[in-house]
Amino acid sequence: MDLGYTVAGLAVGFIVGLTGVGGGSLMTPILLWFGVSPATAVGTDLMYAALTKAGGVVAHHKQNHIDWRITLRLAFGSVPAALLTLGLLSWLQVPPKVMDEVFRSVLGLALLLTAAAILCKPWLLKVGGRHVAKLGADGRSWPTILVGALLGVLVTLSSIGAGALGTLALFMLYPALSTSRLVGTEIAHAVPLTLVAGLGHASMGHLDWVLLLKLLSGSLPGIWLGSKLTGKLAEHWLRPALAVMLALVGGKLVF
Repeated sequence: MDLGYTVAGLAVGFIVGLTGVGGGSLMTPILLWFGVSPATAVGTDLMYAALTKAGGVVAHHKQNHIDWRITLRLAFGSVPAALLTLGLLSWLQVPPKVMDEVFRSVLGLALLLTAAAILCKPWLLKVGGRHVAKLGADGRSWPTILVGALLGVLVTLSSIGAGALGTLALFMLYPALSTSRLVGTEIAHAVPLTLVAGLGHASMGHLDWVLLLKLLSGSLPGIWLGSKLTGKLAEHWLRPALAVMLALVGGKLVF
């Protein structure tokens, strides 16, 4: 089982390095398959995401791939939303079995949304772009904060959404920014969000530190290997395959 966690980390890290998506979307369902409780799977994956993406922030900042103004707007909505969600979970004192079912259902919904975002990205960008253009440069602050708040709730309850959904939202709101800056901005925003949510889950006993180290031991080399092969493997079939897999897992969890 110990080797299994490391191999899982290696596989997920490789896919993330290759396609840029799939971290929480793959890791949390894999942990459920290994028999980890939904609450612990979500909490551990949140801290896993914060640590793995922290290194990416440094690299993207050095290359000027982060728009800190947009990052702050997203965080202004997501971090308070995450704290409120965690506070509500703690205040309600939800029984462990009920909490596991809530996490399982929200996780399934988040997987279905992520799969749809990956498959329908061109259409969503085309339709959403027309509406966003009407806002103008000065009218995007509050929509960005609102997107951050929605991501804060979804990520806290499922550990999923900051990657594929967050990047898609940024593409629609800021079409003039380069892809590298949008991706770097999303990663920079994901770190404080997942860190706050992960620490909150840790305070409620939803984090397995030993499991986290095992996952990291495989994922860090996997991300490096995947990033080296980016562009050498056909992404036009990798992303649809990933989307179909996420939809199947999400549908199973929801239905």
